[in-house]
Amino acid sequence: MPLDAICLRAVTDELNQVLAGCRVEKVYQPDRDEIVLQTRGQGGARRLLLSIAAGAPRVHFIDAARENPAAPPMFCMLLRKHVQGAKIAAVVQPAVERMLTIELDTTDEMGVPCKKHLVCELMGKHSNVILCDGEGRILDAMRRVDGDLSGKRQVLPGLFYRMPPAQDKHDPFTLSGTGLAAAAAQATGEQGLDRFLLSTLLGFSPLLCRELSYRATGEADKPIGSLREADCRRLGQVYDDLIGFITERRWKPFLLTRAEDGAVFDFTFLPVTQYESGMVLSQTESFSALLALFFEKKGRAERLARRSADLHRTVTNARDRLARKLAAQRKELAATQDREQYKRLGELITANLYRLEKGMNKAAVVDYYAADCPSVEVTLDVRLTPQQNAQRYFKLYNKAKTAEEVLTGQIEQGSADLEYLESVLVNLGEAESERDLSQLREELTQAGILSNKQGRNKKLRAKPVQAKPFHYRSSDGFDIFAGKNNLQNDLLTLKTAFKSDIWFHTQKIHGSHVILVTDGKEPTDQAMTEAAMIAAYHSKARSSSLVPVDYTPVRQVKKPAGAKPGMVIYHVYQTAYVTPEETKIESLRVE
Repeated sequence: MPLDAICLRAVTDELNQVLAGCRVEKVYQPDRDEIVLQTRGQGGARRLLLSIAAGAPRVHFIDAARENPAAPPMFCMLLRKHVQGAKIAAVVQPAVERMLTIELDTTDEMGVPCKKHLVCELMGKHSNVILCDGEGRILDAMRRVDGDLSGKRQVLPGLFYRMPPAQDKHDPFTLSGTGLAAAAAQATGEQGLDRFLLSTLLGFSPLLCRELSYRATGEADKPIGSLREADCRRLGQVYDDLIGFITERRWKPFLLTRAEDGAVFDFTFLPVTQYESGMVLSQTESFSALLALFFEKKGRAERLARRSADLHRTVTNARDRLARKLAAQRKELAATQDREQYKRLGELITANLYRLEKGMNKAAVVDYYAADCPSVEVTLDVRLTPQQNAQRYFKLYNKAKTAEEVLTGQIEQGSADLEYLESVLVNLGEAESERDLSQLREELTQAGILSNKQGRNKKLRAKPVQAKPFHYRSSDGFDIFAGKNNLQNDLLTLKTAFKSDIWFHTQKIHGSHVILVTDGKEPTDQAMTEAAMIAAYHSKARSSSLVPVDYTPVRQVKKPAGAKPGMVIYHVYQTAYVTPEETKIESLRVE
């Protein structure tokens, strides 16, 4: 669900209790849509995330530090100038709006005390973070809005800040249950009650409107025109109870997960009943923990997908181009299979030279290769002598023979290159950070897929890549490592692993090299099974069941001379069939 004004009210209340009196120590901008304020107060150091991502605008605390770009963006530099060192006076939410303001006490360039306001508008694609001075004049915004983008409200440095345009809805804290019931009773049509409530109540999300409808009528989307008098009366009572629940601050952070697969589905501030047994309701320790749990994984995947879009596009185009080239080469190779016919025609012309003359366009010759020596017709070039016509067919034969040898080698190399590009596409899905993407860029540059200009940022050229492979620990204590890309796969298998360690890889399926570290001990069945599951999980068959995974001691794995990164061969192996379970595998992860 979007972070609606009611849920944001609970978040704001929680943030104000923690942040009031804290100082802003540092400011970071890890992504174009995110700001992180590192604060310190009596409760210790905390990191506050301000995100205006279109699909997930939010404000909450985070535990882990975000990876920051080598050069901070301009807005981040501005915030450091005006906000770093400031004391947070309060965190407030204006009326029933999807926005909050962080009020700051600081000093200006002359050391004179002054106030600044950091306004966080959390309104879907219109979300923004705006820094204003004490008089309400805009110093700058994360997203500037000029007259070309909006004719109603500009957000530009130097202008006075104005609230977003008001919506034509009722303030839920001034509307009584009786008034809402009367409005519902007068409404007609097939529109669902939840849609009616959404268009009537300011700051209510679709989830909350469906919950109101369900508690009042037993249906989440009952048609407004079919409401009975008892339904309207019940709606008024349920609404008054909800408003009392909110004003008395009885809200609790609840996470909704699907009962069938445990996937995160939604979040809210009250016990939701509309899904009945289809959802599992669990309470978290705080609203910040709730938002972090819900958005973090989704947000990380979206950020990396955006950052890796250029790589994905480049590799996909190279793969498709190579696939088309291979198809053309295979077609050309198939055409060379008829070359024996050219040789046969050349020999037939040679054997029948005494019957041929220059200027003939065709001739009937005796086919000595056939059992009954029939007469066959041979096409000739009128410009050539009979001997030259024979040589022409022999040249066509030799050309086809040479083409077969060349095309066979080219197709073999092209197929290996195509396999490599397919493995890179799988590796792009395994990347978890900018460091992982940097290592992939380095790999593609070395492989000639990217040019040096594409593969390396000048500001990052001198920094060594320090991406690390996935690290797991089996239930009984064995370390397991999985490569995130082909360079890591080579490093793990050929450099890091001992000869007695066990190597795992999905059979004829692109995926990571997985190493089970034995430390000279006999690995347990449990560790072997979990390592095989990890290999299946970090492969193209992640969502499949009974995935074939080959395993063998590392000493049996070899790399052919000149092979692409990540490409190895092995002949002695065994195969296990496993089904990867994400929950189980994530529980083995070592951070």
